[in-house]
Amino acid sequence: MANLTLAPNHYHLRRRAAQALSVLVVILVPALGIFRLDPIAGAMVVMGRQIWFSDFFLVAGLWILIVCMLVMLYSIAGTVFCGWVCPQNIMAEWANFMTHKLLGKRAEVSLEGEAPLVAPNKNKVLNWSLLGLSFLFAAMFFALIPLFYFYPPQVVWDFLAWQSNPKLARSLHWIYGVVVIIIFIDIAIIRHFWCRFACVYRVWQHSFKTRETLHIKYDDSRASECLKCNYCVTACFIDLDPKKTDIYDSCINCGECIDACNTLHAKKNEPGLLTFEMGERKEKKESRINFKNAAIGLDTRTRWVLVIALMGCSFFIWGLISWQPYHLAVYKAEGLNNATSRDYQISIANKQYRDGVITLSVEGMRPDQYHLDETQVLVPASARHSLILSLSPNITHGIHRVIVVAKSPQGWEERFPIQYFSEK
Repeated sequence: MANLTLAPNHYHLRRRAAQALSVLVVILVPALGIFRLDPIAGAMVVMGRQIWFSDFFLVAGLWILIVCMLVMLYSIAGTVFCGWVCPQNIMAEWANFMTHKLLGKRAEVSLEGEAPLVAPNKNKVLNWSLLGLSFLFAAMFFALIPLFYFYPPQVVWDFLAWQSNPKLARSLHWIYGVVVIIIFIDIAIIRHFWCRFACVYRVWQHSFKTRETLHIKYDDSRASECLKCNYCVTACFIDLDPKKTDIYDSCINCGECIDACNTLHAKKNEPGLLTFEMGERKEKKESRINFKNAAIGLDTRTRWVLVIALMGCSFFIWGLISWQPYHLAVYKAEGLNNATSRDYQISIANKQYRDGVITLSVEGMRPDQYHLDETQVLVPASARHSLILSLSPNITHGIHRVIVVAKSPQGWEERFPIQYFSEK
């Protein structure tokens, strides 16, 4: 007999590693400044850069890339996201594991409408207490992750240490408490009920999943070997029969049924009857993935997506190149106290998350014809600094073109022209 191509637990262990890695990535993406939201500045942060809606190319390119990646994922791998990455499934599977460990292998606590089935020798106050505490600590951990998408790591640490920080909202601890309660209920009761009846992924699945999308392949030529076997069905925590998967069903391509079948047939040194397959859903004697045919089908299905993705990538790269670290604006200061028609307010916004030094100068006027509050200003990280430019009342009659010039030591420069009409 030929040796097994897939060892038992081949997908199970790799899926657990992928799930752990996905949780780590979800935390590191905002913590490292790759992507998060800044509620104080009202802007996105991409790769440590504060992105305004005026940075059109970068914003448009980012969202085009995200949408294209999702379409590609759904079209090629189907529900792999659900089985290998989805945080809801990660929490639900972990909750199932803890429930079975503390209340018995057949214990079930969910919204299925049935009473909890608990092993008699484990139906103890201690077991229920440990289960509740584990759910509570898990809810507290997962409720922290969204904070990284709104605050820098240092601010999140101050939140955990109950230290005062001007960037923290006063009601944040209350909001966090509400989120903990919601996640606790989700982990303890809802679990896979959400996936089956409330997940918007089904809409995407029906939009982009095809007969060639990655799916479970059953070798029915060996059907006689599993007439009295139900092991793969037992291993499926979605309660599906892997031998009868269709284009649109609840299968999440986790591979647990494949591992179960391989484990059973490994005793006979034979491969299992279930494998992953890409390509047209039709019966074949072999159970291997035909990469050549899959590649051809993939190219046909995703060619238009690649074109749009390349456009989005071009937008994104150009947005990074053309991104400006500061923003200069000059406007009439008539709304300020004691301001005259000759006063202008200069506003400099720092779009970086480090302090910046800006040197200001004025062109089109002699030094005795204007007054700047400051010629060199320190603009704090992710903040604004304003100052006043006052023009002399002795400027000759007529229209004068005045240019406010701002420069940074790193090479950034912006020129803002204004038209001043002197009545004298």
